[in-house]
Amino acid sequence: MSNSGLNIIKIGGNIIDDEVLLDSFLEKFAALPGKKILVHGGGKIATRIATDLGIEAKMVEGRRITDEAMLRVVTMVYAGLTNKNIVAKLQVLQCDAIGLSGADGGTIKAIKRPVKDIDYGFVGDILHDSVNTASIKKFLEAGFVPVFSAITHNGLGQLLNTNADTIASALAVGLSSLYDTSLVYCFEKNGVLKDINDEQSVINSIRADEFLQLKKDGVIHDGMVPKLQNAFDAIQKGVRNVYIGHANNLHLFQQGQFGTCLTLK
Repeated sequence: MSNSGLNIIKIGGNIIDDEVLLDSFLEKFAALPGKKILVHGGGKIATRIATDLGIEAKMVEGRRITDEAMLRVVTMVYAGLTNKNIVAKLQVLQCDAIGLSGADGGTIKAIKRPVKDIDYGFVGDILHDSVNTASIKKFLEAGFVPVFSAITHNGLGQLLNTNADTIASALAVGLSSLYDTSLVYCFEKNGVLKDINDEQSVINSIRADEFLQLKKDGVIHDGMVPKLQNAFDAIQKGVRNVYIGHANNLHLFQQGQFGTCLTLK
C-alpha cells in the first residue's frame, strides 16, 4: 500500500444546483492538500433539460427511472455539462482536474440493474470488482485530480446511470488497497444530528457498535440509516474512516473538526 493518503469527496445535487455554494465548495476542495477525488451527482439540471426537450422525468420512491431518452439526457448533463463546468472551475483554482465517467480509462464498470418489481431502465449496479484501481492510480500518480460523474459503463458499450453515493463508496473501498483512504460525504447538514431540528447537535464520532444503538434508540432514522449503513460497510471493507458534514465546512476537514467521523472502533 502507498503510505500516502487519499481523500474521496462526494457532493450532492443541492450544491451543484447553486452556483454560489458550488464555487465556495470548490475553493475549499481545491485547497485540500494531497491526493483527492471528487464524485458528484446530477442535481435538478437533468430534470429541467429533459422537460425542455419534452421528455418526462419518471421517479419511483425518489429514484430516477432511466429509459433510453433519459439516459441520453443524464449522460449529456452529468458527464458533460455538470462535469466539465466543475473541471473548468477547478482549473481556475490551480487544481489540475480531469473529468471522468466510469467509461473513461475503463475506470468503473457496472451491470444493468436486474428487473424485479420495478424496471429502472439503464441504471447501473456496482459489483465488488467494478473499480479499475490500476487505471485510476495512473491519473493520481500523474498529478491529476479525477472528477467522477455518476455515469458508468458495462464494458460492452452500454452507458449506465449510477448512484453517486455508491460510486464514491466503491472508489474508496477499491482504492483502500493502494492508499490510506478516507471518504467524505458533503451535504446540507453539519453532520449526523442528535436532534434533527438543532443544527448544532452534531455527534462528533460514531463507532459501528454505537450506530446500532443510535438506530435502536431512534436517534438515527429515515434517510440517514442507509447512508450510514453504506459508510460502515465501506469501513469494514478497508476504508480508514468516513466523514459526513456540511459542504460549507470542508475547510475544517484538515483540522479534524469536520462533521461526524465514522470509525470501526
